Amino acid sequence: MDFIEIIKAIILGMVEGLTEFAPVSSTGHMIIVDDMWLKSEEFLTKYVANTFKVVIQLGSILASVIVFRERFIDLLGLNRIFNKNKVVSVNNGGHLNLLHVIVGLIPAGILGVLFEDYIDEHLFSIETVAIGLILGAFLMIAADKFGGKRPTVNSLDEITYKHALIIGLVQCFSLWPGFSRSGATISGGVLFGLNHRTAADFTFIMAVPIMAGASFISLLKNWQYFTIDALPFFIAGFISAFIFALISIRFFLKLINKVKLVPFAIYRIIVAVIIILLYF
Repeated sequence: MDFIEIIKAIILGMVEGLTEFAPVSSTGHMIIVDDMWLKSEEFLTKYVANTFKVVIQLGSILASVIVFRERFIDLLGLNRIFNKNKVVSVNNGGHLNLLHVIVGLIPAGILGVLFEDYIDEHLFSIETVAIGLILGAFLMIAADKFGGKRPTVNSLDEITYKHALIIGLVQCFSLWPGFSRSGATISGGVLFGLNHRTAADFTFIMAVPIMAGASFISLLKNWQYFTIDALPFFIAGFISAFIFALISIRFFLKLINKVKLVPFAIYRIIVAVIIILLYF
């Protein structure tokens, strides 16, 4: 594996890290950067390239765990081990717990298991990703127009099980490639009373177990592709994804309450148009 291929791994990790948690669809960006330009499958086999994409996703997951480490310590009940005080709401005495996260994961988790093969075989195409980008953009515009004006939930500890379930149901849209998990769930949260930052926080926390679970299953299926030759490529991509996801998450969380979702929606439409023009 030569130096140029390592640079390509770093670029792909950067794309994954910058787009995985922003509501812009990492799938759409991977199509533009990898399928149209870098073409990783030309120097890696298809299976190794797909395994690499799982590895860099793990880098993004680790970044989210680092950013929300205190919340995860609290959710897992590890406060005593790490000598941390529980994070409790100053507003109503409520407290975000692991059950909120589980409730939010159930709808998409069930549908994902039931329709995984169908989605992989029939929905992963340039056309469906472009459609997902545009439909997700419309949902985000609707969220800013009809929700978020006077949010009633302004912290994670004010989220109820009902909110978690509604966000989980809206997350089901993200099973359509290009729709974007974070775009769907943040929009769902905003539409039903959460402010943008709280919806983003819950989205990123909820993403960790579902992404980690999917990645773990993929790694088990593709473990044989972790060869010595491919290892530098995997390591470079993982580190790149971790660093850029760390930057992206922190920047996005500072920005989201100010700019809302519409600028990201416009950007998604532009990406969809680029994909359509380049492919069709």
